[in-house]
Amino acid sequence: MVGTCMQVYIVYFGEHSGEKALNEIEDTHHSYLLSVKDTVEEARDSLLYSYKHSINGFAAILTPDQASKLSEMEEVVSVYQSHPKKYYLHTTRSWEFAGLQEAEGHWRESKTEGDNFLFKAKYGKDVIIGLLDSGVWPESKSFDDEGMRPILKPWKGICQTGVAFNSSHCNRKIIGARYYIKGYLKYYGALNVSEDYLSPRDKDGHGTHTSSTVGGRTVSNVSALGGQSKADGNTCFEEDMLAAIDDAINDGVDILSISIGTDMPVAYKEDGIAIGALHATKNNIVVACSAGNSGPAPSTLSNTAPWIITVGASSLDRTFVGPVVLGNGMKIEGQTVTPSKQENKFYPLVYAGDIVNPDVPKDLLGQCLPGSLSPEKAKGKIVLCMRGNGTRVGKGIEVQRTGGAGLILGNSPSNGAEITCDAHVLPATAVVYEEAMKILQYIKSTKYPIAHIMPATTTVHTKPAPSMASFTSRGPNIIDPNLLKPDITAPGLNILAAWSEANAPTRLSHQDHRVAKYSIFSGTSMSCPHVAGAAALLKAIHPTWSSAAIRSAIMTTAGIRNNLGLPLTDESGNPATPFSYGSGHFRPAKAADPGLVYDASYTNYLLYACSIGATDLDKGFKCPKASPKAVDLNYPSLQISKLNGTVIVKRTVTNVGSSKSVYFFTARPPMGFSIKASPSVLFFDHVGQRKSFIITVKAKSEVLAKTNEKYEYAFGWYTWNDGAHTVRSPIAVSKA
Repeated sequence: MVGTCMQVYIVYFGEHSGEKALNEIEDTHHSYLLSVKDTVEEARDSLLYSYKHSINGFAAILTPDQASKLSEMEEVVSVYQSHPKKYYLHTTRSWEFAGLQEAEGHWRESKTEGDNFLFKAKYGKDVIIGLLDSGVWPESKSFDDEGMRPILKPWKGICQTGVAFNSSHCNRKIIGARYYIKGYLKYYGALNVSEDYLSPRDKDGHGTHTSSTVGGRTVSNVSALGGQSKADGNTCFEEDMLAAIDDAINDGVDILSISIGTDMPVAYKEDGIAIGALHATKNNIVVACSAGNSGPAPSTLSNTAPWIITVGASSLDRTFVGPVVLGNGMKIEGQTVTPSKQENKFYPLVYAGDIVNPDVPKDLLGQCLPGSLSPEKAKGKIVLCMRGNGTRVGKGIEVQRTGGAGLILGNSPSNGAEITCDAHVLPATAVVYEEAMKILQYIKSTKYPIAHIMPATTTVHTKPAPSMASFTSRGPNIIDPNLLKPDITAPGLNILAAWSEANAPTRLSHQDHRVAKYSIFSGTSMSCPHVAGAAALLKAIHPTWSSAAIRSAIMTTAGIRNNLGLPLTDESGNPATPFSYGSGHFRPAKAADPGLVYDASYTNYLLYACSIGATDLDKGFKCPKASPKAVDLNYPSLQISKLNGTVIVKRTVTNVGSSKSVYFFTARPPMGFSIKASPSVLFFDHVGQRKSFIITVKAKSEVLAKTNEKYEYAFGWYTWNDGAHTVRSPIAVSKA
């Protein structure tokens, strides 16, 4: 680990002019280091990365005093210490549910809609997707390149070799691979080769899962065991991620999918993902990032910059039903992806809180934490464990340690009706809290309780779906309370995709020795590549569209009702809000023809940054004396914080639909506010025509009702409609 006096710092200069050769840029970075180091050798040895393609900056080992001296230099935008960033678990049926592939799907309005969309998109032909993650398992059938033509468009990427990975592992599907580890090595020292490969090969499973979701090919007859996060998570370093993004821009990617986030967001000029994504956006690369898995608490979002598509997670209409039959004949519905070997045999049933060791604290009774159960009392029995502290798969491992015959995992009240399926190491099923209480009541009511866990069956078209996952991070956005985030939601609960054969489906290889080619996984890490994949298809249909236009198309065509025709709900069944789903659930086929888009340029984002005090993200750009209001950024959604009186907001839409069309304004104002648009009718006579309008939001005098987000925000929407297109934007407003 780097000593306490010497730490890794990122020195950021903003956008370079592009006038210098790459070696000249690196020499310039060395000269800055030499100004604070004693010798040329010390300066060169301290440099980890020189960012020189699009991003202008470097990562180096510095003392706090050296970092302070660099930060005082006029050319420097920011100098900040790098800290390890934890990433969170932040498919088959999900794409059908979104209205694509063979099934009709909830979001299709006709049987041909999704097929036409994929045909128009040529299945993403010639669109290159870059992914920042834990690597890839190249042997998976999801990355087979059979029938694919050679890469024709300019591509500068490489297939970097390393442990268990060589150039033959790249093909016409995986066209390039790199790994970045200098920051990690400086912090932790040598890599533990039992936990990871020093190469692009994925030993974890997370990267294989996300990459096969965003760009994997169709594989038939896939089944899986499930997965869950490692107890201690995974670690990414900003200096490594910035190097990856800088190379991705130079290599020629069109889309970046980043399922990585932080505990809490930080200012944009000290956020490696935000900085990298801004440079990617300047190069018209669409960047999709996961919102995070810190829900259901409010204000927990990661990746809140407006040039990023921030993706929340929701469910789909598929369940893996694994019921429990009790000795009294009661059948309790559960869910599982763990094969049951119990056949029709009944086993004694116990509650974990009744068989704990004497030293277990009262507040942890029933949670099956490591070492908590008595082997004498658990052996040969099915154990009812409750969620709370500890990992879900860890509870099954504890039951297995004691010789238990099976596990019933009960939700806590905060989990609501949402069930996450896991690859338990013994027969197991998960039940909602109310059903867990029924099982506990049965255990208490009889002297010899028994139970049987039935094998799982897959059920599709379940209702209601989608609903918001409890883990998905929520708004409001604490970096800028006048920017509504997340932007969109997509399937992220129990997603089936490719897996690394070097890691067990539980990701606990030291305790679980099973191998799986495909696995079930949950998190905003799983929803993010769905949206990135949809963006790739849109890029194939509309190659000249900006990244902002693609985001706008995805947002303004999103759905806000489930397959019962009712408003989207959260994990408890209560109405969900834009603070969890953004504009709604993505509908890729609809996004191909949005009618109007809210476009924005790199300059617009810099002006926005000026308005929130980030005045020097790009040293070549000077903020005007009077910056536009942050709320005037031409965004497809609208959030106003602490409104006292009236706010006037400007927006501009570009016609990408019919050459001649007339759009009419309608709105459902948030409770306690009024909304008007001027003009309220927009006339277009050609494609590409732009029209501006102003929205007046006024606080009414009556008391504003509090929402279930425990913040004084109210929600609504406004739309532009021409009879063929409905262009909908969500609104969130709070009173001062």
